[in-house]
Amino acid sequence: MLAQLRSYTLLGIDALPVEVEVDAAPGMPKTILVGLPELAVRESVHRIERAMANLRFALPTGRTIINLAPADLRKDAGAFDLPIALGMLAGTGQLRVRPDELSEWAIVGELALDGGVRPIKGALSVAMAARDQGLKKLLLPRANTREAAVVSELEVFGVETLGEAVSLLSGQLTRDPVTVSTEELASQLNTYEVDFADVRGQEYAKRALIVAAAGSHNVIMIGSPGSGKTMLARRMATILPPLTPEESLETTRIYSSLGYLKPGESLLATRPFRSPHHTISDAGMVGGGSIPQPGEISLANHGILFLDELPEFNRRALEVMRQPLEEGSVTISRALHTVTFPARFVLIAAMNPCPCGYMGDAKHVCKCAPMAVEKYMGRISGPMLDRIDLHIEVPAVPFNELSANADGTSSKVMRDSVNQAREAQAGRFKSRSMVNSRMGAKQIRQFCPLEADGRELLKTAMEELGLSARAHDRILRVARTIADLAGSEKIQAEHVGEAIGYRSLDRRLWVK
Repeated sequence: MLAQLRSYTLLGIDALPVEVEVDAAPGMPKTILVGLPELAVRESVHRIERAMANLRFALPTGRTIINLAPADLRKDAGAFDLPIALGMLAGTGQLRVRPDELSEWAIVGELALDGGVRPIKGALSVAMAARDQGLKKLLLPRANTREAAVVSELEVFGVETLGEAVSLLSGQLTRDPVTVSTEELASQLNTYEVDFADVRGQEYAKRALIVAAAGSHNVIMIGSPGSGKTMLARRMATILPPLTPEESLETTRIYSSLGYLKPGESLLATRPFRSPHHTISDAGMVGGGSIPQPGEISLANHGILFLDELPEFNRRALEVMRQPLEEGSVTISRALHTVTFPARFVLIAAMNPCPCGYMGDAKHVCKCAPMAVEKYMGRISGPMLDRIDLHIEVPAVPFNELSANADGTSSKVMRDSVNQAREAQAGRFKSRSMVNSRMGAKQIRQFCPLEADGRELLKTAMEELGLSARAHDRILRVARTIADLAGSEKIQAEHVGEAIGYRSLDRRLWVK
């Protein structure tokens, strides 16, 4: 008897439909799995048979053919265990359900040898794909139900065992679908445990981070060890505009595809903060693998990517970020697949001014030779620095500021300024997703005209600092953001001057 069920496989962060066909017929006892399965799927036959036996279901006594269609799509992971097992039970008459009722369900899940149903990766993507295909019901592991229930147009049912799944599909067990209220989801968003009020001093750095958040500009901080660079970076997300449900959904899909969501978590509640170690590979940074998976820049989507000790990173790992920094996405091509992952993030990098870390520090003596300093700084390429809008110095905080009882400027005060500038940009671009850092050449000419004094100031900076054309455009973008923070329709000379002041590495301040 033939049974047909609907399931899904992950390709990147997208779920692709797979038809699971199980034909149980008389003949020599043998189970054959076809349809381009990878090793994890080929091994599923042994898991399924032992799970059925341990739950006292009868194993097929004849020739069983299992086909995963389409045949030219590679299938990976163990999410086909549950639909294959249910297909075998339906094909042998142990699951009594009409074919038209079975076709309403999307089914995914991995089986344990005792018949338990283990959680899978990518449940949110599966739910979205099932909804888009017009399916009404989704059966999956109970641990994944809240994640999938975010898709409100779908009835989501979770099970803990294969026997429970059989009872549910056959009508012996009835239960209401799992739901997650929109009010509950909204209440979880944008609650941070850190605040800029914890940071004493560093008002210049805080001002620069306000500019960065207002226009979604990339930042590099240069300062001695212990000056507060990491502390500042970890609080950057608290002054960005509130994370919207749409942004949370897009980023949650990435975490779901890698199995990074916490148990019972439905959506990411805060903007992500990723801080990979400097030993990371280029594939770990942008993503990769024979079946491409997201990397750190995609995990930081709609959030912060913090690269501490920037010169210590493998140069190739930094260079592969150049295209995603410009386009907000990364495309990974393989012989059989081309996958695009979102990668719209704010880059915050941190570094010491020299190998020992104390050049320019009033309390410590730098022992680095000029050649060693140049070699240290040379680890970061010019094209990479060109893509970072703000270069700011973070000096050590004096004792009187550290010991003061008063809190520093709070995240709320800083966020209010950021939101004001974002409102100005939304009105200018007629879009809330568009920000100053993403302006193209045509938009720069339209929205960043300079008056004579501002143009002369920029010309002088270009000639004296030897800035590239890309750096010229980035200064104009930053100046436009500074003008928005000041509530000015026109870019004034002081706005250009402040933007130029945020290019400290171009002024070669590290040279003794």
